[in-house]
Amino acid sequence: MATIVCEIHNSDDRFDWTGFYRVTEPRVLKIGPYQGGHGCLRIPFNRGICGQVASTGKPRLINDVSSVQNHIACSPTTKSELVVPVFNGVKSLIAVLDIDSDLPAAFNDDDTNGLLKIINSIFSRDIM
Repeated sequence: MATIVCEIHNSDDRFDWTGFYRVTEPRVLKIGPYQGGHGCLRIPFNRGICGQVASTGKPRLINDVSSVQNHIACSPTTKSELVVPVFNGVKSLIAVLDIDSDLPAAFNDDDTNGLLKIINSIFSRDIM
């Protein structure tokens, strides 16, 4: 996960914080490997964009984080956010990948689809 985060983070100047939040206990995410400033240490599934993605299993692209009532502001400079779920080969949620940008509307559907493709090709392989 650390190498993946490093490569993704350094691939695009729009990315100010890139990291995994791992499912380490029921309905709780804990910070995993990341690049950027300090992240939130623990996120329950019922809080924030990361928690929402963990709960629904669906990606979220937020163009303006100030417009989202339950956004968790780990950094006061974050303007937009993209979060995708990470499933293993038996389709169990193991993490979410969170990317924050200090630019408003920094992400688009191509970013979402590209990240899902990368993440699924690495983590969603069938387990034999």
